[in-house]
Amino acid sequence: MDPLTPCPFLPIPDLPISAASIAALGTHRGPEFYLTALTYAQSLWLEGLPARALLLINRAMGCDLAPADPILSAWPIPYHAVAWILLHHHPDHFIGNPRRHWQHLATRMVEPRRDLRSSRAWACWYLSRLAMPLCPPDHLQLSRENITEPSPLTIRSQLNLLGLPNEAETWDAACSLAASGPA
Repeated sequence: MDPLTPCPFLPIPDLPISAASIAALGTHRGPEFYLTALTYAQSLWLEGLPARALLLINRAMGCDLAPADPILSAWPIPYHAVAWILLHHHPDHFIGNPRRHWQHLATRMVEPRRDLRSSRAWACWYLSRLAMPLCPPDHLQLSRENITEPSPLTIRSQLNLLGLPNEAETWDAACSLAASGPA
């Protein structure tokens, strides 16, 4: 198989990176963790592990970042990376059912920053609906827990309310990418 193309929306590692790189940061979830998680996601992507790369992107999205954090200029909240990975994963590489994953993540979120993190999970859930429309939801969970899937307008409103400045616009652009299909 040909080598994988790096995701253009994630940093490329200068040095080998692994789970130990994440663990070495301890419990602080600030800009350094954010950059490390995104870089590790790229490393996993390049190893042919798209599902694990998306899990690291989830972890990055949970970081406690301030609007003025310089890292966000180079690496905004990675909605584009999510859309790109969903569109470009190799069919032989496990990605699971991203729609179901983000549905579960959004509805089972715990503190800290629960509402923001849940809103971001719903935003990724919607990207997965656009990029991989054949992935079904967890109908049983929706029924048993009386969950209503949010509309794009609701997701955008929550991102405007809880997210970083321009986060909703970043998500809108990622939605356009996800809806465009693979290049």
